[in-house]
Amino acid sequence: MTSLLALVRKGVRAISFVLLALLVVTPLAQVVMRGIFNVPMSGAEELARYFLISLSFVAASYVTEQGGQIRMEEFQGLLPPRPRWILQLVIELAGIAMFGVMFAAGAITIADNLQNQTATLEMPFWLFMGPLVVGTLLLVVETLLMFVHTLRRRRPEEKQTVLT
Repeated sequence: MTSLLALVRKGVRAISFVLLALLVVTPLAQVVMRGIFNVPMSGAEELARYFLISLSFVAASYVTEQGGQIRMEEFQGLLPPRPRWILQLVIELAGIAMFGVMFAAGAITIADNLQNQTATLEMPFWLFMGPLVVGTLLLVVETLLMFVHTLRRRRPEEKQTVLT
């Protein structure tokens, strides 16, 4: 199970790097095509927006696993250990619930719109909304793992601001 999770995390990181590169290259290609060759790239804005949305949702689980999400650690540091531990558990449970609702809403929306497509690129709707469903499912898993870890420790996580 641990090796599968490590493989998924490695895949998420690789996909995130590819999406970031595509997010940078797409507007650059649009500028080059329009400025040098005087031939605009049709749908470049929609494609760049898709890469941005995909990157945001897919990479969010990696950010969570690395401890990079906003946690208001300065506020938590003012609390005694026991209330801080309870607050961390409540925050993680709320995250699991919220990401679970987003996952379900995305899956239902895709199921209800299987025949639709985006306006400019005519991309199938399931492909356009897919990163939301995949990303929120990964967020549910990572947040659940954080919750289990915090619960088993029986004490709060220490402050760990990550600036990478």
